[in-house]
Amino acid sequence: MKVVIAIDSLKGSLSSIEAGNAAADGVRAAMPDAMVVVKPLADGGEGTTDALIEGMGGEKVVLQVTGPVGEPVEAYYGWIAGQQMAVMEMAAAAGITLLPDGRGDPMRASTRGVGEMIRDALDRGCRNFLIGIGGSATNDGGIGMLQALGFRFLDAYGKQVGEGAQALGNVAQVDCVGADPRLGACQFRIACDVTNPLCGKNGATYVFGPQKGVTEEMKQPLDAAMARYGQAVAKAIGSDYMQEPGAGAAGGLGFAFRSFLKAELTPGIELILNAVGLEQELTDADYAITGEGKLDFQTAMGKAPVGVAKLAKKHGVRVLAFAGSVTKEARACNAAGIDAFFPIVRGVTTLEEAMKKEVAAENMRESVEQVFRAVAAVTGSL
Repeated sequence: MKVVIAIDSLKGSLSSIEAGNAAADGVRAAMPDAMVVVKPLADGGEGTTDALIEGMGGEKVVLQVTGPVGEPVEAYYGWIAGQQMAVMEMAAAAGITLLPDGRGDPMRASTRGVGEMIRDALDRGCRNFLIGIGGSATNDGGIGMLQALGFRFLDAYGKQVGEGAQALGNVAQVDCVGADPRLGACQFRIACDVTNPLCGKNGATYVFGPQKGVTEEMKQPLDAAMARYGQAVAKAIGSDYMQEPGAGAAGGLGFAFRSFLKAELTPGIELILNAVGLEQELTDADYAITGEGKLDFQTAMGKAPVGVAKLAKKHGVRVLAFAGSVTKEARACNAAGIDAFFPIVRGVTTLEEAMKKEVAAENMRESVEQVFRAVAAVTGSL
């Protein structure tokens, strides 16, 4: 019997791989001859870099970059040397949690630090980038990142426009001559879970701007400035990606990736599952094990465990899920492809006790073992 395991992290308790290895121990205790494969699981958001570093044998690269409002910040990304791949979260360099006083500064906030991370990875020989772009503090259309990579944005007089959203309305020309030549040999895959265009009432400024400090009075002029920038880019590169689904993600960073770096914008869970090669392992699997900290109605709306379930069902694989807690609404997960789910907490306890790493690992291991003892009994594998 082959069992493939891909469990999301139990936040504050077990990482994806720790949860997966505990589940694997449970399967092996019930079925010593089973073939068990553990894969990391994440959805492209917070924690993706850590999950793939651990799950793919990567290296954590720590560096100092320019933060969202110009201050130096310590960021990191994952380097998977065997695949010449860098795994990044834009929030590590330009995330809203990095704002010094916690307040948004949409006119100044820049994505320059993201470009600095990319440049560092290029120096290591990276040619394959996987980047999550959630949690941004910026609304700069990605010009900060692009400037760090050698692109220049000029006004009508040929002078550089500066950085941040305050510069967008002045962009009249785009100079690509000085762009890092190594970029042409790179593949950029962007984890993007929104479909918003660059501009308009459904665009970057109107939809996502308020959480970054954009006031009601700022929306119209800032959106108009973003449109002028988008038009200047389209003229320079000969293609218009302003209406591309996801162009408005991360304050227009999706537009920058698509326009200048020919990036693929893909839902996070699909991108991660493809990157870790989960489908290949599922083609001849009998069972898939997935899960997360809490299984509820939101899980069924497309979170990571359901992504695993959909892929497993494509190959006729039975899907079992294990979670720290399960709500009544989690029944919706059954219709989303999870055949059965189980809470791992095994008795009356406090949340603090249940979330201890060693306790959570033991609960996962023992819960999975008992379920697979039942499987073994039914299939005659005991």
